[in-house]
Amino acid sequence: MRNFVLKFHIRMKTAIITILLLVVSNVFMTFAWYGHLKLSVSGISKNWPLFAVILFSWGIALLEYSFMIPANKMGFKDNGGPFTLFQLKIIQEVITLTVFTVIAMLCFQGQKFQWNHAASYLCLVAAVVFAFLPNK
Repeated sequence: MRNFVLKFHIRMKTAIITILLLVVSNVFMTFAWYGHLKLSVSGISKNWPLFAVILFSWGIALLEYSFMIPANKMGFKDNGGPFTLFQLKIIQEVITLTVFTVIAMLCFQGQKFQWNHAASYLCLVAAVVFAFLPNK
């Protein structure tokens, strides 16, 4: 029984660390993909050529990958983690949309969260539930 509790504790700790790394990764990803839009609106990068915007975003994306790769490596079941490949991807998508929504609401005040956005997010939560149902 004690061995079971210890293994469960380790799996839960790994799951939490994986999810936290995915959240941090997605903060960087959201800024890599959409941060240049805010910089342009605020006038900072309005006159940057496209290649400069791409290089700026790639620099941020490097930070994203620095968290994403370890999260996927430690979280993947075949590496001793608690999640299957499909579960990791579905968790990732829900985190992506959650982080994006928070950042969009804070940084892009003109964007409104509508009922259809909430409905689509609920569908994603349902996807997570289905992904974690037993296969048998």
